[in-house]
Amino acid sequence: MARDRSRSVAPSAIPSAMPPPSLLDKVWDAHTVRELPSGQTQLFIGLHLVHEVTSPQAFAALREARLPVRHPARTFATVDHIIPTDSQRRPLSDPMAEAMLAELERNTAQHDIHFFGPQSGHQGIVHVIGPELGLTQPGMTIACGDSHTSTHGAFGAVAFGIGTSQVRDVLATQCLAVARPKVRRIEVSGKLSAGVYAKDVILTVIRRLGVKGGIGYAYEYAGPAIEAMTLEERMTVCNMSIEGGARVGYVNPDDATFAYLRGRELAPQGAAFERAVAWWRSMASDPGASCADLVAYDGAAIAPTVTFGINPGQAVGVDERIPRLSDVPDEERPALAEALAFMELRAGEPIAGAKIDVAFIGSCTNGRISDLREAARVARRGKVAPGVRTFVVPGSQAVQRQAEAEGLPEIFRSAGFDWREPGCSMCLAMNPDRLVGRELCASSSNRNFKGRQGSPTGRTLLMSPAMVAAAALQGRVVDVREVL
Repeated sequence: MARDRSRSVAPSAIPSAMPPPSLLDKVWDAHTVRELPSGQTQLFIGLHLVHEVTSPQAFAALREARLPVRHPARTFATVDHIIPTDSQRRPLSDPMAEAMLAELERNTAQHDIHFFGPQSGHQGIVHVIGPELGLTQPGMTIACGDSHTSTHGAFGAVAFGIGTSQVRDVLATQCLAVARPKVRRIEVSGKLSAGVYAKDVILTVIRRLGVKGGIGYAYEYAGPAIEAMTLEERMTVCNMSIEGGARVGYVNPDDATFAYLRGRELAPQGAAFERAVAWWRSMASDPGASCADLVAYDGAAIAPTVTFGINPGQAVGVDERIPRLSDVPDEERPALAEALAFMELRAGEPIAGAKIDVAFIGSCTNGRISDLREAARVARRGKVAPGVRTFVVPGSQAVQRQAEAEGLPEIFRSAGFDWREPGCSMCLAMNPDRLVGRELCASSSNRNFKGRQGSPTGRTLLMSPAMVAAAALQGRVVDVREVL
């Protein structure tokens, strides 16, 4: 359980000096245009990322108002949600998908916006290509018409998802009216055990704090277990901040951040990079920076974690049992009862052993090269169980090339997995990759809502890529530590 170490301070005990600022404070203040009468901030957006789903209406609104894009050099586009992963030859097999892609091509060409299309060599999920190209940098404000924009906070940016009307506003003004969140510091101490991954950490955080626990907060992730993570692992943690109700999640930039960005195609180069590092380093939270709330976890106590319900907070360790109604507070019982009925899982039984029909490895949460490497390490141990459909989907064309250079597709294919083209794929099923009927899917994605993976009656168990691979080999949920 989380240990809440926040404490209240009597007004008379509050020192007159301002407390040291957090990263959120520094970035927010650096991008504030003005404070609005509503109490919100008019915030300048340093980087705007767009894709084919939430941008068409925004561009149409600009045309109707006869407005240009204010700063086209600060906007970058890709196609990810609707693109098929079996073949990306044009025209796309789905006429609606082809129309959406063609519309994005027209809009970006009209407004001189850089578009990473299927022929660019850089196409991929928006939250994968931003970091790998070096667009995502510490100290930035980043917005995108996608709720998982919090991913970019792994670099020490303040990044958040926006709706279509706000996409319009950023295109037209490069600013947004946004309320400043409070900061909750989440410290993960110790060292993660073998077979425990960043996905298990964030599922544990959401399980403990709840899917609404982060409303009004930015989550600052810290502690030895977080600091030991690679940037790709930090992206996984920050990606799912929104699933806990926090619109923003971030990790303070450090030497690992700068090493990741060095030499990236669109990052500063040469002497400009060294100057950037000095500024990036200064944007980290000061020692003793104040926060509105503080919670702590022991990383060594975290086990591989699996969701059993219909939101990411309904999760248990792989060695635990599905809770009974009597195990949860009264206010949580209706949601638990609904989840058990929909998922057809029995309270009190172990989550291990649940039979799966589909295994999906990919998404903006877990579609990076390190995710594929870990899944391939498991895939080497056997063959996909009879009757299990599989999808292994790289998060970008760059990830695909790296995986191919390392021979990962051959490992997956030899084990019976289906290796695909880059895209969002089965994460949200706005493409042909979908569940059918009541299929139960072991998924490395971020949401297990009803209907999320394409079938209104399909069921989803969220877990790490390695856990998904292990489930595919066994045909059921298993503890990856036993496989490895």
